[in-house]
Amino acid sequence: MAVFELSAFTDEYSQDFRKQIEGMLKNGIRYTEIRGVNGKNISELSVSEAKEVKKQLDDNGLAVWSVGSPLGKIKLTDDIDKHIELTKHVCELAGILGTQNIRVFSFYVPDTSDIAPYRSQVIDNMGRMLEASRPYGCLLCHENEKGIYGEKTEGCLDIMETFGGGYKCIFDPANFVQADVCTYPDAFEKLGSYIYYMHIKDCRENKTIAPAGKGIGKIPEILKELDKRDGRIVLTVEPHLRVFAGLEKLESNENATEIIDQYPTSEDAFNAAVDAIKSLL
Repeated sequence: MAVFELSAFTDEYSQDFRKQIEGMLKNGIRYTEIRGVNGKNISELSVSEAKEVKKQLDDNGLAVWSVGSPLGKIKLTDDIDKHIELTKHVCELAGILGTQNIRVFSFYVPDTSDIAPYRSQVIDNMGRMLEASRPYGCLLCHENEKGIYGEKTEGCLDIMETFGGGYKCIFDPANFVQADVCTYPDAFEKLGSYIYYMHIKDCRENKTIAPAGKGIGKIPEILKELDKRDGRIVLTVEPHLRVFAGLEKLESNENATEIIDQYPTSEDAFNAAVDAIKSLL
């Protein structure tokens, strides 16, 4: 039987990091997948700012599960050398924050219906990111995301197989639904053995985000399968139930996720998302 633990993108509770800690304590969540801090993306923090964040978490008995970085969320035509330098900086921040885990992507490609023409460049770029991370002892964790090479099952599987475990798999049901991928049994049958952790958000047939279990992402079925395993499995709650500060910085315009305000405040949306996964568990 698995032991499920909850993490969360706490910047969807508030951009103010002090209030993020408040949201974690109120909801009984020990871990954050740290992404937005006081109006800055995590990759923009200085070393001194990261140390202060770590102190605030330590003082409250909380911790970072993963760095919700933007690494790999650029176009293939963008400057990869500059991105490799950013990779090193994010890895340094991860060490300060006390985690090995860094969420990454596999680069925006012009056409996700035929990814073969872009494979060589994507794999080369991801290989360079991986090499840059190794001296820091980090684990690069790939998230399936709309518009990137690993948008669908085949791209994700290629990355997992090509790097032989060098990249870990984050399984995001809502992102698969938005890419017209059947999460269960189809995607899970191919990627299940690679899943390192999950992002918990669901998606309705009309492609709007829903709390866990309220969409067609088959989250209950996936959790039942994961529960057959022994050991710890972390689930990061990613509400996306209300437009939140900093969202516009996270996605390119052509690949932006449409988020509908379903709750009166960001705090309400965050609380509802956490309550939904707790109910399923």
